[in-house]
Amino acid sequence: MSDFEAMLRQALTPVDPPADLEPRLESTLGSLVELAADELEAWELRAMKDPRNWPRAALGPAAAVVIGGSAAAGLVILRTRRGHRRQSRNVVALAGREALRVFRDVAR
Repeated sequence: MSDFEAMLRQALTPVDPPADLEPRLESTLGSLVELAADELEAWELRAMKDPRNWPRAALGPAAAVVIGGSAAAGLVILRTRRGHRRQSRNVVALAGREALRVFRDVAR
């Protein structure tokens, strides 16, 4: 039984993430947000005039909204976490500022 406990303890030892994980994750999420914004910008409303095109025409923008929104939320969480580690502030206010920063980046 002690062998099992030792193996379990060894298997469940915490592992630190790579040092460059956070910048890579932020870069990837930022790219996803930009790609989703580009997709929404390129979407043509003219395609929605014909009801037969609705499923096909709405799929791209719907996916862009879901993917872009998820990536933007991930960026806000990541940046809020980083800012909260640096300074002890109000987390809600910090998250609000980071959300505004992400939306400004997307608007550019």
